[in-house]
Amino acid sequence: MKTLLINGKVYVERGQFAEAVLVEDGIIKAVGANDELKAVSGEAEIIDCEGRTVVPGFNDSHLHLLDVGRNRYQASLSGCRSIDELIQTCRDYIEKYPERVKDGMKASGWNQDLFAEKRMPTRHDLDKISTEIPIVLSRVCHHIDALNTKAIEVLGVDENFPEIPGGEIQREENGYPNGIFCEIYEFTRQALPPVTEEELDTIITLAMDYASSRGLTSVQSNDLHTGSDYEENMAGYHRIYKSGKAKLRYRVQGSFATVDDLKKYVETGDFGPAQEVGELYKMGPVKLFKDGSLGGRTAYMRQDYNDAPGEVGIECITVEDMDAYCQAAKELGLQVVTHVIGDRAVSETLDAYENALVGGKNVNRNALVHCQITDKALLQRIADLEVPVMAQPVFLDYDMTIVEDRCGKELASTSYAFGTLEKLGAHVSYGTDSDVEDCNPLANIYHAVTRKRKDETPEGGFYPEECVDVYTAVDAYTIGSAQVEFQEDKKGRIKPGYFADLVVLDKDIFTVDPVEIRDMDPVLTMMDGKITYRKEEN
Repeated sequence: MKTLLINGKVYVERGQFAEAVLVEDGIIKAVGANDELKAVSGEAEIIDCEGRTVVPGFNDSHLHLLDVGRNRYQASLSGCRSIDELIQTCRDYIEKYPERVKDGMKASGWNQDLFAEKRMPTRHDLDKISTEIPIVLSRVCHHIDALNTKAIEVLGVDENFPEIPGGEIQREENGYPNGIFCEIYEFTRQALPPVTEEELDTIITLAMDYASSRGLTSVQSNDLHTGSDYEENMAGYHRIYKSGKAKLRYRVQGSFATVDDLKKYVETGDFGPAQEVGELYKMGPVKLFKDGSLGGRTAYMRQDYNDAPGEVGIECITVEDMDAYCQAAKELGLQVVTHVIGDRAVSETLDAYENALVGGKNVNRNALVHCQITDKALLQRIADLEVPVMAQPVFLDYDMTIVEDRCGKELASTSYAFGTLEKLGAHVSYGTDSDVEDCNPLANIYHAVTRKRKDETPEGGFYPEECVDVYTAVDAYTIGSAQVEFQEDKKGRIKPGYFADLVVLDKDIFTVDPVEIRDMDPVLTMMDGKITYRKEEN
C-alpha cells in the first residue's frame, strides 16, 4: 500500500523542509519535491496537504494511557472548584450511569488548591456522595486518594491498622482514617472491583481515539503494576493489538512490587520480548517511584518546604531498595525510569544510577521522569551522567503558582529547567503524565516555548531564560522521545527508512505566534502508514 503526501511543508530537521513524502507498507520511502516523488509513486493514494506543515508523529515519553481512557469513561473532577461541586459531580454521574458504579466508584482530577475550601476532601465529604458503595477519588497527581467510609471498611483499615511503608494514612484524633491516603495507590484501588474485559477494551479504545486525535502516534505508558492487575491489563492490550485495531505504538513502563517480582516476571517471560506484538507493542523499562507530588507536598526535598516547616515530603522507596532494583535491572539488561520531583529524590536517584553504570556509561539509558526541582549542580550532574530527562512542560501551568511558595525563589529559578538542560547537552523528551494533564502535545509545546499559563500569564514568561524554541520542543516530542526508547534510528523523523508516523497540522507551528500553538489542532494523524485520525470538515 502506497500513500503520497504532496504540497506540504514537511519538517525534516532544524531549518530543513521538503514538499512531499512517499509512504509504502508503513515505512517512509522517500522525502523530496512534489514532481520528484510523483514520478516514482505509481498507483499511490494522494493526500494533498494544501500547504500545511507536516511533523513526525508525537511520542509521549511518559503517561498512563489507561487513566486517559478511564477519565473519559468515569466522572472527571478536574473542573471542580469546591468540595461541594465535587460531591455534586459524583452524584450526577451515579444518577446518569448507575450500572457503572453499582459496585464502587473511581474518579480522578481534583486539586485542593483550586477548591474554595483550600483543603482536601475527607471521608465525611465523600460519605455525602454515598455510604452504600466504596468511593475512591484520586487527586490530579494520582499520589493522593480520598476515600469514603465504605471504601475504608472494605480495605479493613481502622485505628489499629499499621502504616504502609512508603505511604501515609492520615488519621483523625481517635486514630481512625480521615479518608486521605498518600502514596499507596495500589492499596486503595483494592477497595473497588476490577473492571470487566468489555470495560477495559472500551477504556483502551477511548484513550487511543483521543490520543490520535491530538497527534500522538506513540506512547510510553505506565499501566502494568504487579500486585494488582498486571495480567488483566496486559491481556487487554494484547486483545487490542492482536485485533489490528490499535492506533498507537505503545512501550510498556512496568512497575514491580518487589525486586523478586521483577526477576520472576523477566524469567518467566511475562515481562519480555515474548509479550511484544511486532513493532507496535513493545516492552520497555522498569518504572520506579521515588517520591510524590509538589502540589500534595509529598515530593521528597533536601530542605523543609518553604510553606510547611518540618515537612520534607515522602520517600516512596529507600536508598537500599532503589539500589537493589537498579542492580537487578543492570544484570537483566533493562532500563530504569524513575518518578522524581523533589531535589532530594533527584539526587538519590542519580546516586543509584551512578552505582549501576556499565563501564562508566549509562548504557541502559536509565532516565528521570519529571525531574522538576533542581539546582545548577544537579542539572550539570544529569548532563555529565548522560541521564535522559522525561519532562512535562505542561506542569508549569499549575506549578508556577505554587513552586516559589513551596521551594523559595532561588530554587524555583533553577527548576523546570528545560532551557538549561538543552544548553548542557542533556537528552530531553516530552510527555504529559496524562491523565494528570491533558495528553495534548501542542498545548505542552506552548508551555515549553512561552513558559506561560493557559491564560498567557505571566507577561514574558516564568523564568523566561528557561524557554526553548519551537524546533527544540518539537524535537523533544519526536526524536527525543524516540531516543529514550532506543528507537532514534527508526522513529521521530520524516526520513527514508523511518516509520510512517506523522501529523499534518492546521497551522505552521514554526512561524505562528507562539501563543497560537496552544490552540492548534492536527488535521490528519498517520501511524504505521495508516490514517488514525482525520479532522472533520465544518
